[in-house]
Amino acid sequence: MDIDEKIRISAVRYANTYPFIYGIQESGFLERIILETDHPAQCAARLAAGSVDIGLIPVAALPLIKDYRIITDYCLGAYGKVRTVMLLSNCPFDEITTIYLDYRSVSSVTLAKILAAKAWKKKFSWVTTTSGFDFAGIRNNEAVVLIGDQCFEYESKFRFKTDLAEQWYNFTGLPFAFACWTANRELEGSFIDDFNRALETGVNNIPAVVRKFGDSGIIKGSDLMQYLSINIDFHLNNDKRKAIDLFLNYMKEL
Repeated sequence: MDIDEKIRISAVRYANTYPFIYGIQESGFLERIILETDHPAQCAARLAAGSVDIGLIPVAALPLIKDYRIITDYCLGAYGKVRTVMLLSNCPFDEITTIYLDYRSVSSVTLAKILAAKAWKKKFSWVTTTSGFDFAGIRNNEAVVLIGDQCFEYESKFRFKTDLAEQWYNFTGLPFAFACWTANRELEGSFIDDFNRALETGVNNIPAVVRKFGDSGIIKGSDLMQYLSINIDFHLNNDKRKAIDLFLNYMKEL
């Protein structure tokens, strides 16, 4: 297949995507696509701009994609604690007045604002960040929304931590879906079926995924095994679809 004819895919560059990457590689599906990894906000921006055909994009970015299509049975989700979408501070929750928002995130920063309005009934000063921001250098009465593998690296630097996926589950009784495989145009059904099977290969072989990637990132070994098998839930089931609809409705209200 000519390189110009290959489907271009942007995937999240965090440990939660290892099973998808593993499945794409081990199934041979990689030969049919051009795969790149980006942080979540970049995945969304690239899909919206049309520089890729498929993105593992934050659910908060779905309204930004004209005529979007959720194309697989898999996502990045959680029932309760996810460990990689955190509100971190050095003061008790009730003393927080200012929250810094991870520039790499779309869904998680929106989730924090929804929880503040709907569940916590609190108002904060929200501050966006950029690359190079010192997340560990915040003052008292301040907190950060931090996503991804960095949560494992940074959580020991803070005295207090709140898992936002757990907060959502406690508030709604639903799991959360952070990102889903989304296309910006119609794709052949056979391609989507093969893509689904490739993703399934990874999701169904977590121990092999850990053996392959267990020494390559911030989250390693048994921590990675627990994270991928307990904290993350990869199946885009009816509960997660309901959660996406509820989340998007809350977004509109904000």
